[in-house]
Amino acid sequence: MEMLKKARCLAVLGTGSDVGKSMVAAALCRVLSDRGVRVAPFKAQNLSNNSGVTPEGLEMGRAQMVQARAARVAPHVDMNPVLLKPAGLAAGCQVVLLGRPLAPGNAGALFGKREALFREAARALDRLRDRHDMVIMEGAGSCAEVNLKSRDIVNFSMAAYADAPVLLVADIDRGGVFAQIVGTLACLEREERDRIAGFVINRFQGESSLFADGVAWIEEKTGRKVFGVLPHLPGLGIEEEDAVAIEGPEPELEPRGPAVAVIRTPCISNFTDFDALQAVPGLSVLYLQRPRDLGRFAAVILPGSKNTRGDLAWLVSTGWTEMILRYAEGGGHVLGLCGGFQMLGQAVRDPRGVEGAPGESPGLGLLPVVTVMAGEKTTTLTDFSWDRERGRGYEIHMGETSMDGGSPWFSVNARNNGPSEGLEGCVSPGGRIRGTYLHGLFDSPGILTLWLCTIGLEGLSAPADGGPAGQERRLDAWAAHFKKHVDVHALFSSCGIPFA
Repeated sequence: MEMLKKARCLAVLGTGSDVGKSMVAAALCRVLSDRGVRVAPFKAQNLSNNSGVTPEGLEMGRAQMVQARAARVAPHVDMNPVLLKPAGLAAGCQVVLLGRPLAPGNAGALFGKREALFREAARALDRLRDRHDMVIMEGAGSCAEVNLKSRDIVNFSMAAYADAPVLLVADIDRGGVFAQIVGTLACLEREERDRIAGFVINRFQGESSLFADGVAWIEEKTGRKVFGVLPHLPGLGIEEEDAVAIEGPEPELEPRGPAVAVIRTPCISNFTDFDALQAVPGLSVLYLQRPRDLGRFAAVILPGSKNTRGDLAWLVSTGWTEMILRYAEGGGHVLGLCGGFQMLGQAVRDPRGVEGAPGESPGLGLLPVVTVMAGEKTTTLTDFSWDRERGRGYEIHMGETSMDGGSPWFSVNARNNGPSEGLEGCVSPGGRIRGTYLHGLFDSPGILTLWLCTIGLEGLSAPADGGPAGQERRLDAWAAHFKKHVDVHALFSSCGIPFA
């Protein structure tokens, strides 16, 4: 492919949320990288509690981290300059600007100033264009939310700034794909419609050739090309951005085989922590919202939270606290990750109102730790050891947790790629209750297999294709699937981008 003298941009926008924009952008990044193009992802503003840590120790959305891996470049906060992290109705939204959280007062002032956020995002895009040959931009939600257009910095406003053609993604699996496409175009201004190069129809169930008459209708009705119909590819194992990925009807029946329960709290964050766990052959992972007896489960997990005290109050009000304590008293294994770790302690104190109204909440009392919400947010890439197994995870948390009893869980070997020594996490006497600040705990196959053994599932182990090598294979498989069903030559040519 001919190298471009100046970084061009292609915007991947959607007819709605969870139509597959992130995955399409990841596929385009890998396709271009395979051609030797220095490509980078970009999303001006992300609304998500799924975040990760860059090599510089800064915070950004995990979707753009996956896309950076697809592009074979290191993740950088310029790829997601504005990250909004919902913390519940009472606490509002935390604004993370270029990898660092703003103080609540500053966040509120900046959040209301669309121009300031747009300016910061545009500068980040400019920096990416200076360092790369191509930038794949991702939009947010529906690009046709007319009531939000005056505040938009991520869809057509950013595409216009970059003079980027638009690829519109629609999801046929949710139904009404014709109305999705035609209705979206009808809601746009003429200059916005003119920017749309064509469409990709995502998540088709069955042989895509069966939709040939539908493609013909869309092309005749809109005057634009359908570049491809992507058949649904289940079980791919690439991280999802939206919480929609873990939503759905709660299972009514008890699992038949080995199973782990994840309590789906209202402010759950970083649910991608459980992707590797869900990939373990022979293991069921159930997300539970309604309280139920937990005796059937090999372990219960309290996940990360964007509002620890708020989720603690929810556990009490719903009856979950009683169920979890009964399960623990009966010999069950309980794991707390990040906010879940804080919940397992004696108390969570927030004297400065970091997560909402100042105050103190009693924890579940299962670990001898106390957390105080104060100081700067901790964001680190962390190399750690558990016995002879080594792993790499990341920390994103407010507050400091002190331990008065129990035992540390992990030895820390490095943080943010620099040598570091210390201990992390807490384990109760007997080892049934464990807590840690480490996200991505299960992404290291040896660590995952060892944890399964500690909860009595010695016959299970991490999948053979786990870890970074497995992620690379999955991205390659997704890109191959994309190229098979999408005319990438026609797509890039229509955008004025040479692709030989």
